[in-house]
Amino acid sequence: MNISKIAILGSGSMGTAILRGLLKAGFDAANVAVSTKSQASASRLAEELGVNAFSAEATAEANSLAVAGADVVLVAVKPMYVASVLTEVAPSMLENALVISVAAGITNATMEAVVPDSVAVIRSMPNTPAIVGRAVTGLASGSRATQEQLTLACSLFETVGSVLVLPEEQIDALGTISGSGPAYVFYLIEQFIKTAQNMGFDEATAAMLVTQTFLGSTELLVASGKTPQELRKQVTSPNGTTMQAIAKLDEGNLTTLFTNATNAALARSKEIAAGK
Repeated sequence: MNISKIAILGSGSMGTAILRGLLKAGFDAANVAVSTKSQASASRLAEELGVNAFSAEATAEANSLAVAGADVVLVAVKPMYVASVLTEVAPSMLENALVISVAAGITNATMEAVVPDSVAVIRSMPNTPAIVGRAVTGLASGSRATQEQLTLACSLFETVGSVLVLPEEQIDALGTISGSGPAYVFYLIEQFIKTAQNMGFDEATAAMLVTQTFLGSTELLVASGKTPQELRKQVTSPNGTTMQAIAKLDEGNLTTLFTNATNAALARSKEIAAGK
């Protein structure tokens, strides 16, 4: 990976997941600078991972100190802060640096408007399974990014999972599927555990039954090479118990529920892009 130094602005779950993925892939911790809010967080990252860490609690210039000398700047702050943080650190950026944002709803054009003209931007949308190296990340280049810079960004995010390169107009839609998707899965598991408890299982047993069923089913899907529909039919014997359960689920019209959920997420992403 042809990166001399990378700055990671923000040490939340996503920024930290990507940081750990980079280090696991062999990137030198001495060439990583991280900015955080608290000094406690900065100290922990420095001690545990060996990176250079700066905190806003200790100095108002934490972000700029992290960015100084970095050829890649990963912006992992909340969407509402992306433009202001980039404006703040713009004077400290190297000429021809690459900025990559992981913030939902923030367009390449928004970022390009506040960084120097020589700086390229790429918008990314990873998801939280990056924490365990199983992310799906969508990437969309800004108008200044070269193919070489896009390839570099792909290599960076491949340290925490799979990567898709898409037109920017598809990034928000991807966010409603893979970005928000883990929450949908966790919510289904949460509700299924409650159902198991209502059937008399204690909480620990219910959690084990449901979690392992989801895990095993997903691994079977990946390993089999079959479609979800094919595997569902294998489990669903004619006139059996599973057929009765699936019939009840069909009555709930899950397709419409998921469509409504993703449409709501997409609408909110557009609101964020509009500054609302």
